[in-house]
Amino acid sequence: MTVKIKTREIEYTAADGTKLIGYFATPETSEPVAGVLVSPEWWGRNEYTEQRARELAEHGYAALALDMYGDKKVTTDAKQAYEWMMQTFDHADTIVTRASAALTTLAQQSEVNAAKLGAIGFCFGGKVVLDLARSGAELDAVVTFHATLATATPAQTGQVQAELLVQHGELDSMVTLDDVASFREEMHAAGVNHNVIVYADAKHGFSNPLADERAKANNVDLGYNAAAEQQSLNAMYELLDRTLKV
Repeated sequence: MTVKIKTREIEYTAADGTKLIGYFATPETSEPVAGVLVSPEWWGRNEYTEQRARELAEHGYAALALDMYGDKKVTTDAKQAYEWMMQTFDHADTIVTRASAALTTLAQQSEVNAAKLGAIGFCFGGKVVLDLARSGAELDAVVTFHATLATATPAQTGQVQAELLVQHGELDSMVTLDDVASFREEMHAAGVNHNVIVYADAKHGFSNPLADERAKANNVDLGYNAAAEQQSLNAMYELLDRTLKV
């Protein structure tokens, strides 16, 4: 049976004063459901991100595709995306400040059970949700796809509340297997409940069907992998269902 969903845009303001516009998708239900943040690739809050939010709603979750740049700015140009992303690194707190504002906004929606919250992120968005988890945010589950794993604020013992699932491409030239090993060391040192899945023959961007097109247009090493996409989505829903639907 197809689940009926509804969508809307939600304007909210981060503590740094940035005006942000999220995209909210939720099943049409009389009972509040678990909420999931969706954090975009460095391209911004584009149609791909909104699609993932709608899919989550069809699976019974209320999802908010967050806006990291303000005014829901999007681009298909890697240089512009890089510029916008780097602006979020200008101040150490920007990423967590804006992600926290999105999480608060999600939790405040009447359709959302604020006691059951998760977050997923793609590429730069993966870093966003990992840093949000590292900050001690009240999340039950965090899932990443070809995420940037390095951070200036490593996880501390007892701080990360979420169970983490990091999904990585074996052939990712932007985030190396050495980076994955360093991430694992960080998580083990902090006693974080985590799992890392490495997909064979998968590049950075493996979950996005537009990755090859973006790679060609921008001369960057991205690649779509249908098998890895499906496996990673299945793994995501297994974790979300286990942690958020109990």
